[in-house]
Amino acid sequence: MALLTFPHFSSHFPSRSSFPNIPSFSPTRRYCSIKATGTAILWFKHDLRTDDHPALLAASTFTSLLPIYVFDRRILSRFSDETLELLLLALQDLRKSLKDRGSDLMIRFGNADSVIQQLATEVKATCVIAEQEVEYELRLIIDVVKQRLKSVSVPQGSPRIELWQTPFYEVKDLQKLPASYDEFKKLRLPVTTPLQLSVSTLPGVEIELDWGVLPSYDDINGFMTSSQRKSGENWRLIKEASAETVLRRKALESGDRIERSSSSGQTQSRERSGSVFVTKEGNAVGGGTNNVLNALAAYLRYLEGTARDDWQEVHEKVRASESRDGASFIGLFGPALSLGIISRRRVYYEAIKYEQERNAGFLSPFGYSAATIAAAVDAVCSMEWYWLMALRNQTNNDGVYSTRIWKWKGFLIEYTVAGEDGPAVLLVHGFGAFWEHYRDNINGLAESGNRVWAITILGFGKSEKPNVVYTELLWAELLRDFIVDVVGEPVHIVGNSIGGYLVAIVAGIWSDLIKSLVLINSAGNVIPSYSFIPLSRVQDRQTSGASWLGSRILLLYLRLRTQELLKKCYPTRVERADDWLINEMLRASYDPGVLVVLESIFSFNLSIPVNFLLEDVKEKVLIIQVL
Repeated sequence: MALLTFPHFSSHFPSRSSFPNIPSFSPTRRYCSIKATGTAILWFKHDLRTDDHPALLAASTFTSLLPIYVFDRRILSRFSDETLELLLLALQDLRKSLKDRGSDLMIRFGNADSVIQQLATEVKATCVIAEQEVEYELRLIIDVVKQRLKSVSVPQGSPRIELWQTPFYEVKDLQKLPASYDEFKKLRLPVTTPLQLSVSTLPGVEIELDWGVLPSYDDINGFMTSSQRKSGENWRLIKEASAETVLRRKALESGDRIERSSSSGQTQSRERSGSVFVTKEGNAVGGGTNNVLNALAAYLRYLEGTARDDWQEVHEKVRASESRDGASFIGLFGPALSLGIISRRRVYYEAIKYEQERNAGFLSPFGYSAATIAAAVDAVCSMEWYWLMALRNQTNNDGVYSTRIWKWKGFLIEYTVAGEDGPAVLLVHGFGAFWEHYRDNINGLAESGNRVWAITILGFGKSEKPNVVYTELLWAELLRDFIVDVVGEPVHIVGNSIGGYLVAIVAGIWSDLIKSLVLINSAGNVIPSYSFIPLSRVQDRQTSGASWLGSRILLLYLRLRTQELLKKCYPTRVERADDWLINEMLRASYDPGVLVVLESIFSFNLSIPVNFLLEDVKEKVLIIQVL
C-alpha cells in the first residue's frame, strides 16, 4: 500500500532561524504515486474535515470523486455517547462543506470492507484513499478492504488502496527516528504548514447514486444494539456508569457510610445560541472545523478576556476543567482532535501564530507567553510523538511478541496477545512498569492453554501520557473498557503492585467481567472493621507545589537508581533486570507527560479497603504477598 505525502506550500511565518531551540515551520512536500484517473473513493474515518486534508487535495485531481463515511459497529463501539454526538455533528458539517464545493458525503451502514467493495464495483473505482491508522483493529479492517478490492474488476485492473497521513514533522525515514523523546527533540525537526483546499469545485460522479441520509443519535443507538448479543447489551450498560458512581451505589447498598468532600461540583453548560459546546453534556468542543477553530481562538486568548458570549463560555470551561495546569486543553479539544475535526498541526500553527501576534513577531526561546499556548503546543506535539512511535512499532514489529495499539478515549494504549485457544487471561503491571514485565510469563501461560493479553496502562511504557489527572478509578475504567472492547469476554486477571489494587477495583465494581483474580504484592490495605468508604473527586487532586517539586526529585532519583531498584524486584533472578529492561525504563522516563504521571503519586487514594472490593469475588481470589 502506498503512503501519500503532499506538495510544497509556502509558509506564512517569519523566519525563525535566530531561535534554534524553537521548532520551525516547513513547507509540506508531495510525493504522490497515484495515477489520478478514473474514480477515487475517499473513505473518511477519523479525519472529518476539509481543512488541512492532504488526501482531499490529492483526490480532487481525479476525474470523479466519491467521499464516504461508513457507520461500522466495530469502530463506533469504542465511542462514548458524547463522542457519538460529536461525530454526527461533525459529519453534518463535513457534508455541508463538501456540498459547497459541488460534491457530497455518502452515508452507509455496515462493515466498511463490504460497503467499500460493493461501492467500488458500482462506480468502477480505480482507487480507494484512506487515512493511515495505528490502532490494531482498524489496521485489520483496512487490510480486509485491500483484499476485497482484489476481487473488483475495472478497466484499469483492481482498485488500489492508498494510505495517507497529515505530516506534522518533516520525517524522511520513520525507522531512523530515535526511540527516546529526549533524543528526538535534539533533531529539531521543522513542523509542516497546514494545507488549504485550493479548488472551489470538487469533481462529482457521473452516475446516479443514493447518497444516504445522515442518521439521528437515536438511529445510531438502535443500529448499535440491533444485532448485539444479550451479554453484549449488558456490557454496553457496564461502560455507561463511571467507577465512582458504581462504587457509591455499591457502598450505599451494603449500608456503608461514604466519606467525600463536598458535592459533585460539576458545572452545567449554559445554553446559548452559537455555543461551541454542542452536546447534551456540554463538556467538549464540537461541531464543524470552523466551530472548533473559533473555540481554539478563545482558548488561546484566555488571558485577554472578552465580551463575546461564545468566548466567555470557553473561558468558563477552562476554569472548570483546569484540574491541573494545562489539562483543560485535552479535556475540551481532545475529542475533536481524535475525530479529526481539526488537525494537530492546525492547532500548532494557530497557537504559534497567536504567540507571534502577542510578541510583535518575536518568538522567545525561553517558553511561551501564555499557559494556554503552552498547553495546546505541548498537547499536540506529545500526541504526534506517540503516534509516530506507534506507527513505527506497527511497521517494524519483529520482536518475540507482537505489539498492538488500542485507542482509549483518543489515547494510544499498547498491549500484546499470545495464545490461540482457552480461557482469557489479562496481565496488569505495577507503577512505572509496562506489559513487557510479564515477558517471562506470557508464553508459559499461552502454551498451557490460555489466551493471554498484557496491557501497558495509560501513562506508562510506550502508552500515551496525556496531561490528565491520573487516578486509580481512571485506570480501573481503562481496564474495564479493555476487557469489554478488546478481550470481549470475562477474564482471569492478574495484577502486580498498584496493578493489583486496580484489578481489585475492577473486580469489586464490575464482577461480571472477572472469572478469577490473582494479586501479586498488591497495593492497598485490608481493614477488617471498616466503617466508611472513602471516595474523592478529581477536583480534590489538584497539583500542589509539593507534588510539583516532589515529582521532579523523584524522577531524578529513579533515573539514577533504576538499575539498583530493578534488581531488588528480581531477588532470585537478578539477571532478569537486564540491560534491555533498564534501558526501556530509562527511555520511558524521558517521554512527554511523564512528570504529570509522577505527580499523581502524591494524590493517590488507595484507602478503599481491598476486602470491601473483593466481597463479590472472594472465592475466586489468590493473593501472593512476598514479605
